[in-house]
This record gives sequence, C-alpha cells and structure tokens, in this order.
Amino acid sequence: MRKKNLILLSLAFSFLGNAYPQNSKPTPYGNNPEVGKYYSLRGFRMYCEIYGQGEPLLIIHGNGGSIADFRNQIPYFSKKYRVILADSRSQGKSADPGDSLSYEMMADDLACLLDTLQVDSAFVIGWSDGGINSLLLAMRHPQKVRKLASTGANLVPDTTAVPQEIWNMVRPAYAQLKNKANLSPREHQQFKLLRLLCDQPHIPSSALHAIHCPALIIGGDHDVIWPSHTLEIFENIPRAYLWILPNSGHSTPVFYKDEFNRMVDVFFQKPYRQIQNVGRFY
Repeated sequence: MRKKNLILLSLAFSFLGNAYPQNSKPTPYGNNPEVGKYYSLRGFRMYCEIYGQGEPLLIIHGNGGSIADFRNQIPYFSKKYRVILADSRSQGKSADPGDSLSYEMMADDLACLLDTLQVDSAFVIGWSDGGINSLLLAMRHPQKVRKLASTGANLVPDTTAVPQEIWNMVRPAYAQLKNKANLSPREHQQFKLLRLLCDQPHIPSSALHAIHCPALIIGGDHDVIWPSHTLEIFENIPRAYLWILPNSGHSTPVFYKDEFNRMVDVFFQKPYRQIQNVGRFY
C-alpha cells in the first residue's frame, strides 16, 4: 500500500503544476514579459524564456507542464549557463490548434528552436515527457546535444514501463474524451495530451544505441516509471550513467532539487570516463 500511495502521489505532482512549492524568488518563470518571446517555427508559435549567460542548457518539461515547472532549477543553473526553456507544442503558452502531437514532433521543434537561437549544441535536461524528448533529440539531432540528463522517461506506453495503477487512473479519462463528440477547445487540448500519454512513445530499446553523447539516466525508486525500465534505458545507451534516487517518486527536480541540481551540474562539467571508471563522474 505504501508503494502504491507513493506512486499515486508522484503522478499527481507530475501533472499538477500548481502543486509545486512556491519559489522564494519573485521572478514569474513561465510568464515573464521581460524575457519571454515567441518564435514562429514549424507551423506554430513557441514560447521561450532565456536566463543567464554561459554554455547553453536546454531544459524540457513534462506532459501538460510548462517553463514554470523548473522554478527550482533556473536560479541554480542560470548562474553559469545560458538556460533555454520553452513551452512544448500544445502546452503552456505554445498553443497549437492542430490534431497531431508526438514526441518526435516536439524533439524536432526543439532542434528548430536551437537553430533559430543560433545554438550549435547544448546540454539538455528533460523531465518525464521532457526526458523522452531529450532522448529523441539526441537520436534525431545528435549534433545538438552535448550531454543529456533524463529523469522519469519511458520508451513504451504499457505495464513494462508504467505500473497498472497509473493506467487505471489515466486511461478512463482518455477513453471518455475519445468517445465524446464535439469537444470544447479545452477538452481537445486535454485529449491531445492524454493521447500522447496513453498511446506513445514507441521507441525500441535498441534505437538508443544511436545516442553517442554522455547521458545521465535518472529515476526514483518509487517513480511512476518502473526502475527496471529506467535500467533498460541506461543499459542501451553506450555512454550512460545511472542514478536511482532512494525514497523518491517521479518529481526528482522538485523534492530532491538540491541533489538533482548539484549532481546534474557535476555530470555536465566532468569529462566522460571510460569503462574502467563506469558509474563515476564525481
């Protein structure tokens, strides 16, 4: 029962951005008129905010999230990086009325955004769906990713990756909207995100062999993603490290923000070491 409760709590924090603790800094991340800009690319207008100076760092949010989800990361990383954050297609302030939505589309959107910003390559952090996008970005646009840190990602939408309890929570809502005629604009938006969650991704583990940059694969031991699935991702990336946080759910960047920020930063700054030192970058 304890494990189930932790899983359900993790899911709640994954999808309810308003549940995150308020940051003490007054900067309105995700709705900051001083730095926020729209970029017209690939058929929609992507909302983006940039903080700090230094080497570029792209941070990617999860399903139904936004830039504001990284209020615990922006102040830390912007001290030494040029932190680039965007609301993904059909999420946050990046509205897209079209019916199509896939992880591949979003990965290509991010590559186009980096091109627009004249960024040749960047460090990348991805959380949940953003973790999936970070993997696909490294697969589809390898020249764009120096190193990546992915937390809470999955390769398939089934019980080999996600416990049945989670599907019991989300699939009924998806089926209800799928069978409903004349969806309102808000319902249409919800349907697109639930369809993405329930029907995608479909990434063969062998396809991860195409990721040649160093990768830090992260998960909680009580994540909504089975630790065994996170291990599968790690094992199929040639230059990967694995970090499973004890007593942690899906929201590693929130509840373990200090450890998360420090460890990811160390990973980005330290050189990759060969197999004799596997698992060590500190």
